[in-house]
Amino acid sequence: MPGSGKSTVGRHIARHIALPFIDTDHVIEQRIGCSIRDYFETQGEAAFRDVEQAVIDEVTQLDAHVVATGGGAVLREANRLALHARTTVVYLRSTPEDLARRLRHDTHRPLLQQGGSADPLRRLRTLFQDRDPLYRRTAHFVIETGRPSVHALVNMVLMQLELAGIVPVAGNQGASHP
Repeated sequence: MPGSGKSTVGRHIARHIALPFIDTDHVIEQRIGCSIRDYFETQGEAAFRDVEQAVIDEVTQLDAHVVATGGGAVLREANRLALHARTTVVYLRSTPEDLARRLRHDTHRPLLQQGGSADPLRRLRTLFQDRDPLYRRTAHFVIETGRPSVHALVNMVLMQLELAGIVPVAGNQGASHP
């Protein structure tokens, strides 16, 4: 979901396990030459989702990266399939109420601005209701974010990945990772 911490947590995890970090929204903005918000307004959501799908197809074929996608990436089946089959997906699950608190001053998220969104909590509840099942189907792991610090959330994700053998246990010099 927008505001769940995908980019922030992803950057920290990438740094911790010494892998490159890719934020698909930044790749998309470089490719389209403008902000996602402006592209949404001028070209529409369908055109944006086409570009997003191409970018996700590309980045999911790269080796050894940490990737953060936009919250709506799961809306297309092709994205869900590529993400689930080619990567290890961690769903940072936040309640609409927590997201509204985090995003209360954000003016750059197009889906929260649409429809004269005077009630972002209502919009987040609708998005959550529509997307939560898709996130769950795509994810290998679900981490309930609640209200922990970024550091605590990063540690929760790393612990889950370590337990699954996806990343080496911290301090284990003999371990290897994909």
